[in-house]
Amino acid sequence: MTEIELVVDPKPQQNGDTGRNPNGSPGAPIANPIVDVCSASAYGDLEKLRGFVERDGQSVSNPDGHGYYALQWAALNNFPDVAQYLIEHGGDVNAADHRRQTALHWAAVHGSIPVADVLVQSGARVEAADINGYRAVHVAAQYGQTSFLNHIIVKCGADYDAPDNDGRSPLHWAAYKGYADTIRLLLFRDAYQGRQDEKGCTPLHWAALSGNVEACTVLVHAGNKSELQVKDKSGFTPAELAANRGHRHVAYVLSNAAKINGGLCEDKICAGTIGTTGYAPILLFVIIILTVLFINSVLLGPSFPKVTAVVGLWGWTGVSFAVVSLIMFYRCSSKDPGYIKPNSGKSATRTSDPLLDIDISNSSIWKGNWSQLCATCKIIRPVRSKHCPYCKHCVEQFDHHCPWISNCVGKKNRWDFFVFVCMGTLTAFIGAVTAVHRLWTWSPIIPSSEKWIHLVVVEHPGAILFLGMDAILLSGVLTLAVVQASQIARNITTNEMANAARYSYLRGPDGRFRNPYNHGCRKNCTDFFIHGYINDDEVAWPSLQEAQIA
Repeated sequence: MTEIELVVDPKPQQNGDTGRNPNGSPGAPIANPIVDVCSASAYGDLEKLRGFVERDGQSVSNPDGHGYYALQWAALNNFPDVAQYLIEHGGDVNAADHRRQTALHWAAVHGSIPVADVLVQSGARVEAADINGYRAVHVAAQYGQTSFLNHIIVKCGADYDAPDNDGRSPLHWAAYKGYADTIRLLLFRDAYQGRQDEKGCTPLHWAALSGNVEACTVLVHAGNKSELQVKDKSGFTPAELAANRGHRHVAYVLSNAAKINGGLCEDKICAGTIGTTGYAPILLFVIIILTVLFINSVLLGPSFPKVTAVVGLWGWTGVSFAVVSLIMFYRCSSKDPGYIKPNSGKSATRTSDPLLDIDISNSSIWKGNWSQLCATCKIIRPVRSKHCPYCKHCVEQFDHHCPWISNCVGKKNRWDFFVFVCMGTLTAFIGAVTAVHRLWTWSPIIPSSEKWIHLVVVEHPGAILFLGMDAILLSGVLTLAVVQASQIARNITTNEMANAARYSYLRGPDGRFRNPYNHGCRKNCTDFFIHGYINDDEVAWPSLQEAQIA
């Protein structure tokens, strides 16, 4: 795939003593780079441009030595005042160079929205195509200019699904170049994910070919999963194409997604598959079995000595904790984790477009982060939200989807989940200590030919089974409780920890990791345990993206 061919950007150096001349050889330093209408337009020097036109009588409609027009140079470098002057003095907004590229094509390269407005208001054809069939929407997708692309779709009605001469839509290009935000925008606007180009490749094929994991993940989560099985004209699926190109991680992700969604296992509980029921029934069964074993084989075991007051107190405290754990298990399994209501309509329309009326600088929802767009729910979600492919909803302050409770963990049930794992840890710990104490204080008569451990297994198989299962459970819930406590103290989620590199709001002005929602351990923990969640509105410092917007 070859994107739009473009000459070198001729913008001057900061010291002002060298530059590039649109009329001369690219890269050749000259003493005075502004020598005519085209170079003045390229550098945005309106005063010199007026001199060339009004004093020297130079035409604004003639191309330079390379066949490029002054309006193209102004559009490329985003000089709307220069573009307006050129149009007012005879510049043709639809003038095309030798590759049939117009000024709007060049504006799309750097995402020059103000110039695009000037061009369109003056009659520029939004759907003008060059010799490759590239329209402005294709160019914007090729260069990842997501804001520009959204602007011409909303304001100008540009066709975001238009194919080029090779049958490739803007979604193909965004997928190939790995611009995940552009992919999100196009999918949010219902761009057709199943379109095959002249080689039979879908956007997912091109994302797999380039080896971009995030692009593949966004496409897979938003699609109907049939794209995973589509073969190109060479007979390769996206996963096979990635494997052939040496992109092993991408191939693994796509192959795993194909197995999960390809109907290879019809049972709801099987390797790698989480049905709507999930693993919650298994965990419930394990908790009940452990509780019964603890009561019958540890506390009331017939071969054990009589339960002392201390052992009885701790034992029945453990049973009480088990009951509370079951209650919390039910709460965090059945409670709304913070689902965000999806739009009922199929697609955002121009009359009720959720992106149309957003004031990026003032909106409390929109933070200028395109990952806030959900292509499935058709909503602009809060920054820390994420769409869960299992629950089919966007979840506010998404932490993770837990198959053992068959529910997501989010803003509204994270407190319940944390209490559940803490109670589970205490229950398992008390049960293990009580069982070990009962076995250690048991004083049987041991025959000389038999070992103590063998006699314990024979006489108390229920207690041994309980200890084994309880140890496994304790190791799991203890690890989970420590991780959750650490994250709560820093006000960060499991999802953010695992995907920190993908979220721009987790980077400070220097580009390093910085959590803007961390208010300090004391305040984080106090807010969480009092309110059940930590308010996202109070940001400790602006993120890199918000600082750039400001």
